[in-house]
Amino acid sequence: MHYFEVEGGHQLHGELTPQGAKNEALQIISAVLLTPEAVTISNIPDIRDVNRLILILEKMGVKVNRLAPDTVRFQADDLNMDYLHTPEFLQLASTLRGSIMLVGPLLTRFGWAVISRPGGDKIGRRRLDTHFWGMQQLGASFEYDADNGLFNVKRDGRLKGKYMLLDEASVTGTANIVMAATMAEGTTTIYNAACEPYLQQLCAMLNRMGAKIEGVGSNLLRITGVEALGGTEHRLLADMIEVGSFIGMAAMTQSELTIKNVDIAQLGMIPETFRRMGVKLEVKGDDIIVHQQDLCEIETFLDGSILTVSDHTWPGLTPDILSVILVLATQCKGSVLIHQKMFESRLFFVDKLIDMGAQIILCDPHRATVIGLERKQPLRGIHMTSPDIRAGVSLLIAAMSAQGTSRIFNIDQIDRGYQHIEHRLNAIGAKITRHKE
Repeated sequence: MHYFEVEGGHQLHGELTPQGAKNEALQIISAVLLTPEAVTISNIPDIRDVNRLILILEKMGVKVNRLAPDTVRFQADDLNMDYLHTPEFLQLASTLRGSIMLVGPLLTRFGWAVISRPGGDKIGRRRLDTHFWGMQQLGASFEYDADNGLFNVKRDGRLKGKYMLLDEASVTGTANIVMAATMAEGTTTIYNAACEPYLQQLCAMLNRMGAKIEGVGSNLLRITGVEALGGTEHRLLADMIEVGSFIGMAAMTQSELTIKNVDIAQLGMIPETFRRMGVKLEVKGDDIIVHQQDLCEIETFLDGSILTVSDHTWPGLTPDILSVILVLATQCKGSVLIHQKMFESRLFFVDKLIDMGAQIILCDPHRATVIGLERKQPLRGIHMTSPDIRAGVSLLIAAMSAQGTSRIFNIDQIDRGYQHIEHRLNAIGAKITRHKE
């Protein structure tokens, strides 16, 4: 196990290029199982979750040829499906929430799939009902082995297209159902589908492989099943959560920072939300320039009431960025209510910020009110533990702006989502050292 020692109070200077999108990578890499032909994927981030998914595919028999540090050619033409019954597969899958994305491709192409209960962040309930309900709608049978924590799905004959109305616009649930439906008989209609950029990217890739998906970018998708899919090439988007993290980091450390190649059209509400938090940023081409400023002032609503920042389904604000917004608010002028609707445990990291001197009222598991300190009282360095990926990088941002030295433990959580983070930040002025416990 490792921890970060962070010396706070250093301004950053220079440029950062965001890694490829973690959440897109987990969907796109799983989709290589849909075809026996070669699929080449570029801009793959070198992070723990993605590397573990690639390892699982390789152990299943997928040919994995690394063409460049961020580019891999996959070919799933000779799989060992018996591997899915091994303790090794079930253990590996249980450590990675993204392993659930293997189920749709395996079901539609090979007729069955088994997966152990996936792991991941400790941020509250993250139910999988939408995934398996959708597959049942397509004609698959489903069984949950509660004693062993195993999900089993299989089909007799070809899956059959059907109209379905999802009870939640789950991104991974929609992606899994879409992949399963690509080779189903007839037409599948998914209403209340997620429409995030990463899902749009998946649909665009599947269409290049020969799928017939209409309505991409909307919440109404129509998938006409085809007999088989072919190979393709695909480049991942920049990771929007890393872009948002870098914006918040620059503002929190009073730094001038250029964030390169951000895929600006795919960032949704992220830039505007930071502007409402008082951050001065400029879009130049496909880059974002965060200008140095002494103090950010949070906007209020027109009637003078305090600003509420909450997560929404796309094109609303992604929930993964709320932790960074909350940390930034601690040193702004003004107050803000952070409303995290999706996960009931994601705000529990605020106790660490309170220990650092922040003024935060945790109203309930979903809402926190932050009273900005206006930089009159800097945060102070403490020892703390990262509970999940997004809280982890938010605590790192807090530590970088704090007075004194902090230690952040359980940084494996940060490594799951952020590529070589200390090396990239140290190169532009941070003081972060990785130690072994």
